[in-house]
Amino acid sequence: MQTQWMKQSISARLMIIGFLILVLLIPSFMIQSLIHERQNRRDTAILEVSQKWGQPQTLTGPLLSVPYVYFSKDKNNSVHSQIGYAHFLPENLKIDGELFPEIRKRGIYEVVLYGSSLKISGDFLPPNTEDLKVPASDFLWSDAFISIGVSDMKGLKDQVSFQLNDQKIFAQSGLETHDVISSGVSIPVDTINLDEKMVFSFDLELNGSQGLSFTPLGKESQVVIRSAWSNPSFMGAFLPSAHDIDDSGFEASWKILHLNRNFPQKWTGGNHDVSEASFGVDLLVPVDEYQKNMRTAKYAFMFIGLTFLSFFMIELLNKKMIHPIQYLLIGFSLLVFYTLLLSFSEHMVFQYAYLISSIAIITLITSYTRAVLKEMLQTGIILAILIFLYSYLYIVLQLQDFALLIGSIGLFVILSLVMYLTRRIDWFSTLQIPVKDKLDTET
Repeated sequence: MQTQWMKQSISARLMIIGFLILVLLIPSFMIQSLIHERQNRRDTAILEVSQKWGQPQTLTGPLLSVPYVYFSKDKNNSVHSQIGYAHFLPENLKIDGELFPEIRKRGIYEVVLYGSSLKISGDFLPPNTEDLKVPASDFLWSDAFISIGVSDMKGLKDQVSFQLNDQKIFAQSGLETHDVISSGVSIPVDTINLDEKMVFSFDLELNGSQGLSFTPLGKESQVVIRSAWSNPSFMGAFLPSAHDIDDSGFEASWKILHLNRNFPQKWTGGNHDVSEASFGVDLLVPVDEYQKNMRTAKYAFMFIGLTFLSFFMIELLNKKMIHPIQYLLIGFSLLVFYTLLLSFSEHMVFQYAYLISSIAIITLITSYTRAVLKEMLQTGIILAILIFLYSYLYIVLQLQDFALLIGSIGLFVILSLVMYLTRRIDWFSTLQIPVKDKLDTET
């Protein structure tokens, strides 16, 4: 008696369908976890290649550092001498460079690497120590040095020859102080007259991956970068003042004043974090298949709900009955779409992967519906609904800026259609289904 009531009660059918949707959400979350896992595996492969070639690079400097002696007392009031550093930034800094991108493969994953050729030039004014609150006699001018920050030293391809006024000085590995820069090379300037303007220039051949950033240490910093990569993403604290992007590549230029950043031209110790002002460019992969897969998987609830709603409307309007097991098989078919899409998209363009996966699932569900319902009209309705849903989802995925708008309009249209079709149904009555119309659930 109870079984018969569950077969004929609209409320019971709705509760069963709702319960099945909630059950199917569990594997849908597992699919999202699978996408995260594959994405992490991709990121691990990228990291392994980048660690050997060169990770995303940040170029900082050059900056002039002058050590000085200061005295402090310990808890026993004993006086000890210590070394501090005063840092002076360049008056002008110009960087002109070109990136040479290439794509390497690690298994099925692609890694964006680049080589770069950078020409850096500028000048330092004679250091003025009057407002640094350090006696002039405490400075160790003969131990002054210039530092150049390179975030990943493995990327250096050649010796760094630093031209300072009329002298050529080869850079030394490592830094004497990490007040400002954590990794890089240094140039001793003990033979340079610090009472005159110091003009510098040097070339840098640097390998890296994904992106290249710069820190604007000059009172006026000018950076020009060009590359054959046609999918740049400008990032960091400053956008380029001018840029040109086309199919042949891009060129971008920045002009940053000292007034645009939050640190002065000179200070002592590690009182300022210059990395916050960094800016640059990322070389984006044109299609991130995992991001699109994740966006697609987030629509699983809507797909399952709308597909089940379509079958329920057929039950309601045509006095047909579909067994919960059949609902469950259809739900699992919808979920298989996301695993197919993930698998295919790792080996081909996302559009083709989506087309193949959606055709496979639409064919599977339509064939099963034809065997279950045994009527061409109702099978055709399900086919049309599935084609609409998968086409609708693909459009939403392509229109990222209008995804919310298109999604909201689509849900409004679907809700309006359901309300229109069910406007004359007496929901308080039970659904009487003749036994002869009952489907063979063993089909």
